[in-house]
Amino acid sequence: MQARAATLTDVAKEAGVSLATASRALNGSDRVVRAELHARVIEAANRLGYTPNAQAQSMARGSTDLVGLMVNDIADPYFSTIAAGLAAAAEQQGLLVMLCSTGGQPEQELELLAALRRQRGRAIVLAGSRIDDREHLRELSDQMEPFIAAGGRVAAISEPKLSVDTVVVDNKSAARDLAVRIGELGYRRPAILTGPEKLLVSRNRRDGFVEGWSGEEPIVVADEFSRDGGFNAMQRLADSGAEVDCVFAINDLMAMGAMAACRDRGLDVPGDLAVAGFDDISTLRDVTPALTTVRLPLTEMGRMALEMVLGEPAAKPRRRKVRGEIIVRESTPPR
Repeated sequence: MQARAATLTDVAKEAGVSLATASRALNGSDRVVRAELHARVIEAANRLGYTPNAQAQSMARGSTDLVGLMVNDIADPYFSTIAAGLAAAAEQQGLLVMLCSTGGQPEQELELLAALRRQRGRAIVLAGSRIDDREHLRELSDQMEPFIAAGGRVAAISEPKLSVDTVVVDNKSAARDLAVRIGELGYRRPAILTGPEKLLVSRNRRDGFVEGWSGEEPIVVADEFSRDGGFNAMQRLADSGAEVDCVFAINDLMAMGAMAACRDRGLDVPGDLAVAGFDDISTLRDVTPALTTVRLPLTEMGRMALEMVLGEPAAKPRRRKVRGEIIVRESTPPR
């Protein structure tokens, strides 16, 4: 016959303390337990093999030690690196991270946010660009308000479009700086491979590059915000016969797709055409030629978001701005 699992009552009896004291010692209550009693309870729990019930703890405290992280695409190294940074910081705090992927679908984002609320988590972090959709922003806010009112915390790694603490990437400024640097390298006829118009990160990076470019107005080709989108956009650009000497893809995945399309078309990078991206994702280490890009501190961005949701709440939403660093590599040699 299987032995009965130890209960909290068993632990209290073993340690010689009241049931309330044992509960406070093991369940992280805000009421302080004397060090001597705390040690006795922990030793008794270890001897008996007692495991606290997480669901019961959450009911007692009003929340679990869970942090929900919502990203657009788990497979995208941009988001997986942010997730790694947040998860490492969460582990140091004894927190568990639940990673959810929205697939870039607004409806899925709302459904997942509701599901995370039902998990009674301590905090939720939304990572990913917002879309130009006021109705969706309103629906997101409606979902977050009861969670925040109940003591939950929310932060975003995105554009500052929600009334929550936000890690904000200065996409426009960084793209502007990249345009200036590419012009200084001697390029004169650029094209921009961009994502959907409604995606704010795509729009901001495109507009920033155009603002920073002092010569002939760049050609703009739009497609999906992905590797395949970059491949397809580059194919259409090549089919158009446009004479360009450099391509700025608004993220590294699109840049990698564009370079693959160049290989398919017999175009040499950088001999025939220079290519630059944005983000400096980890997979660029395997790209040849090495890709010029804008480096973002992705791991640190994840840590920053966790710090915001675990810190003391502020009277107004805080904004922590992140600046990109221009990294010039072999894909854009001087002309």
